[in-house]
Amino acid sequence: MSRHHVEPETFEEKVSTHLHEAKSQIEAIEASAKGELAQAEVDAIKSLKKQRQEIEKKSQDLKTSGEAKAAQIKAEIEADIAKFNAAVEQFGAKLKSKSATK
Repeated sequence: MSRHHVEPETFEEKVSTHLHEAKSQIEAIEASAKGELAQAEVDAIKSLKKQRQEIEKKSQDLKTSGEAKAAQIKAEIEADIAKFNAAVEQFGAKLKSKSATK
C-alpha cells in the first residue's frame, strides 16, 4: 500500500476556495433574510459582494503579475480576505441578533 503525499494548496487555490466559500456565505445570508432586509442591509450585502469581486480581480492580477509584484499582491489579497471575513462575521452576527429580537 503506497501513501500519496498531498501537496499543500497553492496560494491561488486557497484564494479560489475562500472566494467560493465567501460567495456561499453571502448567498446563505441573503436567502435566510430574504424579504426582511432593510435598505442598509441590502447595501451591506452589495458591499460584501463587491469586496469579494475585488479579491477575485486581485487573484486574477496575481496570475499575470511578475514575481516582483506578486508578493505585494499576495499581501494585499491576504489583508483583503481578513477584512472581508471580519465584515461577513459582523454582518452575520448583526442579522442573527436582529432576528433573535423579533
